[in-house]
Amino acid sequence: MGLEQKPLSTLHEKASYEVGDFDVPTGREEEWRFTPLRRLRGLHNGTAEEGGKVLLEAEAAPGVTVETVGRDDDRIGKAYVPADRVSAQAWNSFTHATVVTVPKETVAPSPTVLRLRGEDASAAAYGHTTIVLEPFAEATVVLTHRGPATYADNVEFVVGDGARLSVISLQDWADGSVHVSHQHARLGRDARFVSHNVSLGGDVVRISPSVAYDGPGGDAELYGVYFADGGQHLEHRLLVDHAVPHCRSRVDYRGALQDQDAHAVWIGDVIIRAEAEGTDTYELNRNLVLTDGTRVDSVPNLEILTGEVAGAGHASASGRLDDEHLFYLQARGITFDEARRMVVRGFLGQLVERIEVAEVREKVREAIEAELDLGAEK
Repeated sequence: MGLEQKPLSTLHEKASYEVGDFDVPTGREEEWRFTPLRRLRGLHNGTAEEGGKVLLEAEAAPGVTVETVGRDDDRIGKAYVPADRVSAQAWNSFTHATVVTVPKETVAPSPTVLRLRGEDASAAAYGHTTIVLEPFAEATVVLTHRGPATYADNVEFVVGDGARLSVISLQDWADGSVHVSHQHARLGRDARFVSHNVSLGGDVVRISPSVAYDGPGGDAELYGVYFADGGQHLEHRLLVDHAVPHCRSRVDYRGALQDQDAHAVWIGDVIIRAEAEGTDTYELNRNLVLTDGTRVDSVPNLEILTGEVAGAGHASASGRLDDEHLFYLQARGITFDEARRMVVRGFLGQLVERIEVAEVREKVREAIEAELDLGAEK
């Protein structure tokens, strides 16, 4: 389980379970240059004080099992090898893991919900979750994160041949929380994976979703919604690794920012390897800047090593509210505040509407309204 070197000029050429195989980040590295390391409370350099608590409450759908297991369980750690120092630290520091299993050909009639709640942000906590869908199973899993915490974790999604998994991850931490997470999906032949990441609360939140394919016909859709307030740092770093032929991926992340020092980072890396002929991929990031004093860093990267692709593209755009849109609405008797709300609702709502769990969808709508209320008061 030593260091793996990948022969590609990407940000993801190293993988190892050992913390010592990764240098301590300084902030000058490409993969860390946007992250405020001093605000990670030592998660990146081994100085984090341990002893924090993040409690888990599980609500399993009929036919789905949720287990708490030890580090020696052979189902964990096989789908994903840590790709940076924080991920490796989380792997070596957790004591118990959560394993969710959806048996072969089972179609879960309701979502399985994992509620994670932090109790104290003054000390670090670590976690690991593995979600396994056996061949031709179908399920929806909801992960919610609330309360105060300093937390690093790895989440594995193992989607078997012909299986269908939809995941909704809601980061709604209390003010002052820090969360660094890797979410890795490994897709079997003709498997389908849909991910929704919604990041709203916390001081520093850095989520790294990634996808790898084990067989042709895999289909991944990655969606994200985030709303950064003054001082918040919300970062999403995606990797889609096309290494087998005839697979598909779509990425669409959208965010809004308001107030001084709100910072949003989106990095989208797509690799199409030489053997991945017939790949169809597109990634998109859009950001809506609502006030002065914010910062957006949006970097799409597309690395193509074969000329035989079905489609490949990317786009990124960040800008202010369109004055013409606002003027059009105000000219029809709508106040500036309500016009602003309508534009933001429409911009983010296109992705919010895709969230298939009505309860979560409504909570996200309410959270966005609360953010808009906060902006209107200032």
